[in-house]
Amino acid sequence: MTAEPTGRSLVTKRAIRDLVRSAVLSVYGVSGFAGGRSAGRLLGRLGLAHPGLKLHLGATFEIELNLTVAYGLPVAEVARQVEAAVRYTLGHALDREPDTIAIRIGRLRHEHGIAPAAPPPAEEPGTNALAASGTDVA
Repeated sequence: MTAEPTGRSLVTKRAIRDLVRSAVLSVYGVSGFAGGRSAGRLLGRLGLAHPGLKLHLGATFEIELNLTVAYGLPVAEVARQVEAAVRYTLGHALDREPDTIAIRIGRLRHEHGIAPAAPPPAEEPGTNALAASGTDVA
């Protein structure tokens, strides 16, 4: 006879925040959280605030994310990957997924060494362009 496990687990808001933060930052294309003003970022570095990440725990479990995404990547696909990573991580760790995840892209960031792509220069066809193309048109 096997006994069913009984009892409860208590998970702190800080633990959930750490799980969400690690899941979000593991997604390719996410450069970080884009939250608040300079005072909010300073408090975030000190560990006193969490700009760009809000949790609402209660009757519903809601997460709001404000992210910075690398320039040149499809923003919608990065957001889908973030949502999937957060849902998987929380579902695996807590056996509960959030009811809603709101994702806002606060900034696009140019990564060092990657310049925005310039359109190719338009060339005017010359008098010998048809002959140079190798096609036979009469």
